[in-house]
Amino acid sequence: MNPRFSLDRVPSWIPASGHALRHAGIHFDAVRVRGMLGEEVAYRLMEFTDFQAGPIVRELAGEQNLYFLVPPRTAAGFAWPAGARALSRDARSAAFVGIPALDGLTWPLDWRSRPTDEVPFVEPDLLHEMVEHAVR
Repeated sequence: MNPRFSLDRVPSWIPASGHALRHAGIHFDAVRVRGMLGEEVAYRLMEFTDFQAGPIVRELAGEQNLYFLVPPRTAAGFAWPAGARALSRDARSAAFVGIPALDGLTWPLDWRSRPTDEVPFVEPDLLHEMVEHAVR
């Protein structure tokens, strides 16, 4: 495996096998982008970053949302357009995000883009810009 795309140490929030729910706002915030809009945003983001986009989780069933994992306490700082929603920790609600293991059977989730040591999160300013362009 190319070390540029690997993790020296797997973050504690990534399960060893299968998948697990993690509370958004503790280790990361998330921006959920619906279905095909999410795929378009992921494609643009990965192309722009030379495939160093940071962690993006994809649902393989149901609404097939994508979850872009950004640093904690950053997602709510943006006005996200229709089709995108910030998931964070606040007094009004709790949000949970399914996180797949890095290897093995993780259905119905998988990694569209994995976290790396160099890019542990999606850059929130860039993500917001990509979402805005995709909805135009």
